[in-house]
Amino acid sequence: MSAFLHWYVIVLTVLMLIGSWWLIRWTSKPGQTDAATGDTTGHSWDGLEEFNNPLPRWWLWLFYITLVFAVVYLALYPGLGNFKGMLGWTQESQYNDEVAKADTEFGPIFAKYAATDIPTLAHDAEAIKIGQRLFINYCAQCHGSDAGGALGFPNLRDGEWLYGSSPEAIQTTILYGRQGAMPAWGAALGDQGVEEVTAYVMSLSGREVDTNLATAGQARFQAMCIACHGADGKGNQLLGAPDLTNDIWLYGGSKGAISQSIRMGRSGKMPAHKDFLGEDKVHLLAAYVYSLSQK
Repeated sequence: MSAFLHWYVIVLTVLMLIGSWWLIRWTSKPGQTDAATGDTTGHSWDGLEEFNNPLPRWWLWLFYITLVFAVVYLALYPGLGNFKGMLGWTQESQYNDEVAKADTEFGPIFAKYAATDIPTLAHDAEAIKIGQRLFINYCAQCHGSDAGGALGFPNLRDGEWLYGSSPEAIQTTILYGRQGAMPAWGAALGDQGVEEVTAYVMSLSGREVDTNLATAGQARFQAMCIACHGADGKGNQLLGAPDLTNDIWLYGGSKGAISQSIRMGRSGKMPAHKDFLGEDKVHLLAAYVYSLSQK
């Protein structure tokens, strides 16, 4: 925070506290209206009349207590610009303390499961329950609570994997993340070329297309796309290039969606969780994800 904002926040906060104190003092004094105590002030609405009665003393003192609490809080905790408070509290330090406490309590449990291989854990009911809770907390936002995925986020239950379905591949994906990129080919292909390649890609999964367009698109595909997707269109798990022959589409399988993928490209990112969760938790999480696609 800049020096200007630092003092701006301090001055504004102090003025608000002083102003609130003055307003309470001023409005609590008698004689603020022409009406005598106990009489109506002349204000009415829907049959309800306002009487000139003072606030109960306990209610008035609650306002003062609130102001005192605010002053004490701002002295002890951050709230006045760059002032860190007399206690030196930060949300990061509290978070780290809570994480350290949780690791002390639950770390041995995760360490115990870390000594067991993932295929074995996939058949351990207790381990899967823990892995499921980890998944719901950290993965459901993208992949859904049922791991069914969404547009741009893979379905983890169908057995189709961009980077491989082995326990090691799944664990590596969670630990280190993935960065998928489909380059944009609109400028190189032109509108006609995009239409032709779209027709050919659709034909790979057995869909009816214009034969002439698909034939022309095949030649373009062989020239521009086989480096990632292979000559037969079955993809490459080393690169994360999807199989185009199975009619499973990460960004949609309609003609328009496929055309947009070719024309504009796609970019997907799976964040790394190693530093955040640690290897032991990721091991259990990988076991749960692995179990979802096992019959």
